[in-house]
Amino acid sequence: MTAPLRIDGETRIFPVIGHPIGQVKSPASLSQIMADRGYNGMVVPVHVLPEDLAGWLAQARSMQNCGGIVVTVPHKGACLDFCERVTARARAAAAVNILVRDGDAWVGDATDGVGYMDGIAAEGFDVAGKTALLVGAGGAGSAIAYEILARGASELALHDIDTARRDALIERLNVTFPGRARVGGTDPRGFALVANATPLGMGEGDPLPVCVELLAPDQFVADVVTRPAIPPLIAAARSVGCGTMPGSGMFNAQAVLLAEMLMGVRTIEADRVG
Repeated sequence: MTAPLRIDGETRIFPVIGHPIGQVKSPASLSQIMADRGYNGMVVPVHVLPEDLAGWLAQARSMQNCGGIVVTVPHKGACLDFCERVTARARAAAAVNILVRDGDAWVGDATDGVGYMDGIAAEGFDVAGKTALLVGAGGAGSAIAYEILARGASELALHDIDTARRDALIERLNVTFPGRARVGGTDPRGFALVANATPLGMGEGDPLPVCVELLAPDQFVADVVTRPAIPPLIAAARSVGCGTMPGSGMFNAQAVLLAEMLMGVRTIEADRVG
């Protein structure tokens, strides 16, 4: 049985910011986790345009009952610059997906990679010692790339239409994981893990992130897209016989982690920026 939500003058508010925001699933689930733990908090969606981000964050800092912020596209990279302290994985990803208040300071972390890889592990796939192809080097993709290598992938090939962003991420990754990150493409052949970290598949008529006609049954295919529930990439991979994880697997895997960080149950080990 789930606990009823409590809303009163002592409720802690945790916005989820993004543009667009209609696709997010986290407000209800994170709020329910808090209620089930007996914590008086509520997670709410907030639509913030990129040009309004700086002003909005300044206002959020002044809200004394705002204990943290969950960040989604396209603000993950920009929000890093508003943090006084960040984790090593957020620094490597150059992005954050959660800000937690520490007095008047924001502490940032990048948990997308943890959720993505935990979701994949829940489906029985282990990337250790295997090769991986990742499409997308944005905020989520950067965190996922870091976690793929942190979990022991022998090689990670990265593809992004923004080649400067791709190359910058490869350079950062090779500082921590020397020689294990390189440029990739849309050909999935030869990779044990084929991973999408782009929004491709959210919109009707979107192109597929990889050449699905080249997929083989022994590959595992994962996606960040949560709507539709079975993204086109996952549908194509399942038709071939691949093991798969849609975006809901990533979302479910990191929901408790995010809620515990917002509630202060789980400490974020972060260093001062600069």
